[in-house]
Amino acid sequence: MLKKRIIPMMQLLNEQLVKTCQFDSWRNVGDPVKSASVYNSQYTDELVLLNINRENRSLEQLAQLIPDIAQVSFMPLSVGGGINSLEDASYLINQGADKIIVNSSVYQDPTLITQIATKFGQQAVVVSIDIKTTELGKYQLYSHCGKQLEEISLAEHINQCQQAGAGEFMIQSIEHDGMMSGFNIPLLKQVMSLATIPVIGCSGSGDYQHLREAFVETDVSALGCGSLFNFSDSNPIRAKNYLTNYNIPFKKV
Repeated sequence: MLKKRIIPMMQLLNEQLVKTCQFDSWRNVGDPVKSASVYNSQYTDELVLLNINRENRSLEQLAQLIPDIAQVSFMPLSVGGGINSLEDASYLINQGADKIIVNSSVYQDPTLITQIATKFGQQAVVVSIDIKTTELGKYQLYSHCGKQLEEISLAEHINQCQQAGAGEFMIQSIEHDGMMSGFNIPLLKQVMSLATIPVIGCSGSGDYQHLREAFVETDVSALGCGSLFNFSDSNPIRAKNYLTNYNIPFKKV
């Protein structure tokens, strides 16, 4: 049985950590390096760092943090936000990133996935997909931090990214983001029916029961959590202990 993962989601805005709500409003939640150090002490499986600055977004904001985080954290680090070329990806990996998260750029150029996978391996490419569910239950894909609607279906985009060599999908439900009311289970089930590579389900974690439901009902490989760890006394150790009671397997640390 494949081991599951719990992944803290760290959102970077103007050199500070924030937590968004429905990709719009946000709250300051601390210092990125200190937070990474705390997560490292809690035996976190992986860490995601996303630059969500919509204006004046620069790779330097990520590049300057990666070595500092690597000094206090020894878990795999995935980074994303403003990566538009193989040169961008190479720069961040050379700074110490383990995986590259791409989103907006691959709608226009899916070959970017192939380029990164060819140079660094398929496991180094995570494709993030930001999705809204319409009142009729249809899925709309958005780029540029949830601001630009893309004229492609979820099935087409997943197939295109898989064909290009993606190693993993990271699925974010825009309307569930920061609400702490549970994951978008129907969306994750739909993605799992289409994907042949691992899937990280994000958006909506509010308690450990939400994690259990998502793992059991959708069989995703991992769950990304932001609000759960930022706005409660929860942490990855407690989450894993709870989930292990339901025979959900995690790597022994």
